[in-house]
Amino acid sequence: MSVAADLRRTPLYEAHRAAGAKLVPFAGFEMPVSYAGVGEEHRAVREDVGVFDVSHMGEVQTRGLDAAAVLQHALSNDLDKLEVGGAQYSCLCRDDGGILDDLFTYRLDGDRYLTVTNASNRDTDFEWLAEHSHGRDAELRDAGDDYAMLAVQGPRARDLVAGLTDGELPQRMRTAELEVAGSRALVCGTGYTGEDGVELLIDPESATTVWDALLDGGATPAGLGARDTLRLEVCFHLYGNDMDVERNPIEAGLGWCCAEQTGFIGSEAVARARDEGPAERLVAFALTERGIPRPHNAVMSGADRVGEVTSGTHSPSLGIGIGMAYLRSELAEPGTELEVDVRGKLRPARVESKPLYKRPE
Repeated sequence: MSVAADLRRTPLYEAHRAAGAKLVPFAGFEMPVSYAGVGEEHRAVREDVGVFDVSHMGEVQTRGLDAAAVLQHALSNDLDKLEVGGAQYSCLCRDDGGILDDLFTYRLDGDRYLTVTNASNRDTDFEWLAEHSHGRDAELRDAGDDYAMLAVQGPRARDLVAGLTDGELPQRMRTAELEVAGSRALVCGTGYTGEDGVELLIDPESATTVWDALLDGGATPAGLGARDTLRLEVCFHLYGNDMDVERNPIEAGLGWCCAEQTGFIGSEAVARARDEGPAERLVAFALTERGIPRPHNAVMSGADRVGEVTSGTHSPSLGIGIGMAYLRSELAEPGTELEVDVRGKLRPARVESKPLYKRPE
């Protein structure tokens, strides 16, 4: 049996092939990494509008009288602050504070929530949430196959989608149920690029219709390659690279989405890490000479190895090598000069403030 035969496909697989996509294995799916080229797709999102198929992401629906209590116990953020029609980012942690995933939760109704998980953690996240809902008046359902998901991102993204809808688009971190290109959709004011835009959760049978309408409106199809360069320029985390079960939210710079007073799983460990201060912190950096950093490259200070690159790439917007790395906390201040071992050659680098790329005013 071929590798491709073992992979799942999104409802847009044939549309990707028709658009000339280069398909690669990713998180158990056969996904488009690029169409015309990563640089071209990246620039389309920064300058105009691009559309990504992110239907490989997982979704968990939680409903019932104890739905909020179940999620409050599992998620690091304060769910009491999440209003109907709102969106909230949080971490899913183990008892020791290790990060199992980072997720978005949408409150659809008074006692009904939809949580979007990373593709690589679809099954394990659902199992973890279900395990911690036992004995509560809450129904959890793996809704991953109920939706196709499209991310429409860029300066013209909202105008394009607005022209295809029957109502007003939600603002940042809000949601609305609207028709898009004649299909019912949960429209979310969220994204992973640092640009304005929305994410659309739609019936899989409507995916091709909505995709075609977006392309007809001028959206450039964009793949995983551009998604990675875009998110890294604005220092958005990638699970499995920039955080995992060996790292806690304080180390990862995600303390802002942790409300330890709620008593979420891992809250005591996170509170200790916050109080004591972590030995290492996740920082953004840029090379000051030519070179492209990659994950696992050593970060050096003189003869000492002081950290490791978690994500690295060439930035199409900035024209330089950029990345994120865990460094000793005393070296984590912006302006610190370091070196990165890129393929056996030390390249000078500097710790920078986040985000690395800022949208023009």
